[in-house]
Amino acid sequence: MKVITPEREEQRDAWLARLCADIYGREAGLSPLVTFTGTRQVLFAHEAARLWALADDQERPGALALLVLDESGSGMSLALSASPGGDRESERRLIRELVLKAPLRVETGDQDAEAFYRRCGITRWFAAPGGRRIGLAQKHPAQSVDDIIPALGYDDAAILRRFKHDPHFFEREKALFVAALAAFPDGA
Repeated sequence: MKVITPEREEQRDAWLARLCADIYGREAGLSPLVTFTGTRQVLFAHEAARLWALADDQERPGALALLVLDESGSGMSLALSASPGGDRESERRLIRELVLKAPLRVETGDQDAEAFYRRCGITRWFAAPGGRRIGLAQKHPAQSVDDIIPALGYDDAAILRRFKHDPHFFEREKALFVAALAAFPDGA
């Protein structure tokens, strides 16, 4: 298994569609499609996000992670991660590799998730408003919670409005999502 990023747009879209489906589930309404669309149309288009996988020799992902730059470009947030087969060990291995190489930030609201990220190598933790916890990899430049810069993002509500007011755009994005999900490699 090796950590790779997709080389082709079709491969990237297939991985992203599967990650969205795994995160939100199959019965999650428009959430997977909004995330898929926003990530592709905004974050990928502006080179503000990168998708990574722990993959086998045939480039079939055992785990996927989406990293998003912060507004300064000096740090990255783990926006989404999952293992298509449900194997948390593959997900842990992928995040561990990313923690060693990237100025990574994670955010969680529960002790189980924090314990998981600690096993991934996140060792610096800060309390954040609303009972949230922010974990930083050693390479992250922040020295306190006040130094943490927000991640880049997109407006979910604007995407939903565009879906509502532009049926052609909605149908095109839905078809792209379905085709990308179907293109995810078998056996993963």
